[in-house]
Formats: sequence, structure tokens, C-alpha cells
Amino acid sequence: MSISSAISTAQQIFNNTGTQTSVTSTNIANTQNANYAKRTAVLVSNGNGALVATTTREQNQPLLRQTIASTSLASGQSTLATGLEEIRSLLGGNDYELSMSKAMTTLLNNLGAYAAKPSEATLAATALSSAQDVVNTLKTTSNELQAIRGRTDAQIKTQVDDLNNLLAQFETANTAIIQAEAIGKQDNNALDTRDTLLKQISEIVGVSSTIRAGNDMALYTTDGTTLFETIPRNVSFTPTKTYTAATEGYAVSIDGVEVKAGVGGDTNASGSLQALLQIRDEVAPTFQSQLDEIARGLIVSFAETGPNDDQPAMAGLFTNGVDSTVNDTGVAQVGLAASISVNADVKQKPTLLRDGGINGTAYEWNPTAASGYSTLIDHYSEMMQAKQTFDEITGVGGTDIDLMSYASDSTGWLEALRSSSTAATETKSAMQSRAAEALSSETGVSLDEELSLLLDIEQSYKAATKLVSTIDEMISALMNAAG
Repeated sequence: MSISSAISTAQQIFNNTGTQTSVTSTNIANTQNANYAKRTAVLVSNGNGALVATTTREQNQPLLRQTIASTSLASGQSTLATGLEEIRSLLGGNDYELSMSKAMTTLLNNLGAYAAKPSEATLAATALSSAQDVVNTLKTTSNELQAIRGRTDAQIKTQVDDLNNLLAQFETANTAIIQAEAIGKQDNNALDTRDTLLKQISEIVGVSSTIRAGNDMALYTTDGTTLFETIPRNVSFTPTKTYTAATEGYAVSIDGVEVKAGVGGDTNASGSLQALLQIRDEVAPTFQSQLDEIARGLIVSFAETGPNDDQPAMAGLFTNGVDSTVNDTGVAQVGLAASISVNADVKQKPTLLRDGGINGTAYEWNPTAASGYSTLIDHYSEMMQAKQTFDEITGVGGTDIDLMSYASDSTGWLEALRSSSTAATETKSAMQSRAAEALSSETGVSLDEELSLLLDIEQSYKAATKLVSTIDEMISALMNAAG
């Protein structure tokens, strides 16, 4: 080896170790960064040894796709579980002290106490008070449920705005990658950014990706709707500020295609958007319809038909807040839970519960106001436990169920849905975690490996310095020999 070639080799080693040290240091700095893919300085041989030809980035597309898919499912399931927990909180704690079933059981018990001592005015007032508690519970639960729909609608708006913003950032990163590819280079930072944005997008909506010529990436939803192809597709949504039971929220559209709501406790929602739509448009309205049916069942159970059951049914203790009509068709009345009220005449004269006649003398059971009369009070208790027909669209309806059981089944319906969602959340979160760990194992940074590589680089550097030192000694010896 000539002195000039030795100097050239040493210089090349210094260049290589400098680049390798820079790459390794960057890797070490990003050890805890889940969105960073490991870089490797690739050495190739030339006439004077080896040189760093390029810096590659670790990739594993199958694992990335699996991580994206599991992230969407876990996000959707977690969003649904959170929404169901919020709705569940309307029922109170573990004893469901704020549930309709609890309030109605109290009413039934107080009616029994009043029937045992119909002459006691305080027991009449207590029964009336428990009836008012039933109404208050219905109204409060209904109003809070619609407030949850309103907050969910606001969350949908936020998610849509975030998705549009992420797609705009995705376009910037994708363009940078295409431009680098066009000149024969690889923009590793832009690739990291694009993959990171893809993960964030998958939390909002289920997404699949396709790599095209020039490392261009196109995105589609799991339903096949184009999300990004050269440019972002428009994601649109019109928010609704105030919700009632009759309000229908607007749809979310991607490229003109409506996003479908998720289905079931173990939801098929991919991403938070579908889960939020499920809460707003499926779960909350179904629970609302159950509250409405409970309200209708109360009006039917306490309706006045006269002592011989020969008078037109008229609203008794409970009314719909508008008139005295009684809907016993077995069809839910939208929003009834928010409008039901205790009859004003009974509030002024609680003994009407014992005597009847809320709608006139033809409806009186105890025209002499005998203080020991309890037949009508017992009748009301029996009607609360008599079979009725409840609308089957509520999910717990049918033709052979009593009002008390229906209220209990409504609570059970929500709890079963919540339980299923909670179990599925644990499963899908575990799947997402395992997929992310597998991807990190393949493309992430191992601190042990990087520190080991630094030791190798150090040895190369030492070899270069030794070579330079030897060359210096040789040149000094030649200069001395030349005089």
C-alpha cells in the first residue's frame, strides 16, 4: 500500500465512522420514540476499502398494516366503552339507585303501604312523592341522555376536523417522499412522518393503504371509500348543537359516502368515528326509546277506566304533559319520558289515588270517600305488575312482560351491552399492544444493539488513528533519511 492510498483509506474510515456515529446517535436518541424506524448506515466496498453508500430505514409493511388495523379496532371499541360508561353513570352506582327500576320499586312499595292504611294522609303524600320521583328520574335520565348525544356530536365534529387536518399533513409528507424518490433518494424523516400520520388516522377511521409507483401511498377506508389518492378526499359533517329524543344527527361523509355506525357491544366499528356514531345514533336512541316506553307504561298502568272498567281510558296519576289521552297500542311515543308529569289534580288532592275520580264522577271508585277503602290502590299495584305490550324496537319489548320487569330489563340491556364492550375492549387493546410490540421489535431501536455498534465504530476509529499515526512515523522517517 502506498502512502497516498493509506492516507485515502484513513480518510475514508474517518468519514465512515463519522456517518455511522451520527446515525447510531440518532437511533439512540429515539429509543423511546414509537414512531421512529431504525436507521442503518450501509457500507459498500470500493477500491480503497469500504464507504457509506446510503442510510436505510427499517420497514415491515405486513406488521405495519396489522398494527394499523388493530389500532382502528381498539380505538373504536374503547370509544364505545367510554360512551357506555357515561350512559351507565345515569343509573347511579352499583345499586342502580338512580335507575327507573329502583324508583318504580319504591313507588310500588309505597302504594302497598298506603293500601295497608288508606286512611293515613301521610302515606298518601309519600306515595305521591314517590310518583313524582319516578317522573323526575325519567325526565333527568332522558335529558342527560340527550346531553350525552350532544357531547358526542361535538366529539364527532372534533374528530372530523382532526381527520381533515391529518390528511393535509399526510399529503405534505407523501409529496416529500415522492419527490425524493424521483431523484433517487429516500426521505427517511418523511417516511416516519407518513407512517405516524397513518397510525393517527387509523385511530379515527379504519384505513387500508396501497403503495404505488414512486413510493406514492393511497388510502382507503375499510369500507372501500377513497380517503387519500394524490390529494385528500373531503370529510364533511354538520354539527347539531341541541338534542331532543326526536333529533336525528347529521351523517359524516367521506368523499360523498356516508360513514356507517358501529354495531353491537363487541362493536365492528373501525376507528372512533364509527363508535361515536353508534353511541349517538344507535345506543342512546334505543335507551331513550326504553325510557319512553316506561313512561307510556306508567300512564297505561295508572289510567282511569271507571270502577266497572266501562269508561274510555283517561290519564290518571301520570299524564303525557299535554292532554289526558292514553296510548295503549304498544307503540313507543318519541320523547314521552321528557314530557310525562304527575297529574296536577292529584298533587292538590292525594286521596284521589284512593278514591278515583280524577277525570270526573264517572271514574270514582270510592264516591263516599270511605277512609278504609284500598281497592283502587291495590288495583294500581296490580296494573304495574300486569302484562302489557311494549314496542319491540326498544330491544327489550314484547307482548308478555309487565312494567316492573320491563324497567329491570332495560337496565339489564344496558349492562349486558356495557359488559360485552368492556370484555371486547380488553381483547382488542391486547391485540393492538401485541401488534405494536411486534412492529417495534422489527423496526424500532434496540439500545443494546446500538451501544454494541458504537463499540465497533470506536474500534474502526482507533484503527484509522493508528494508521494515521503509522503514516506520520513513516513520513518522518523518510524526511529524516533524506536529510
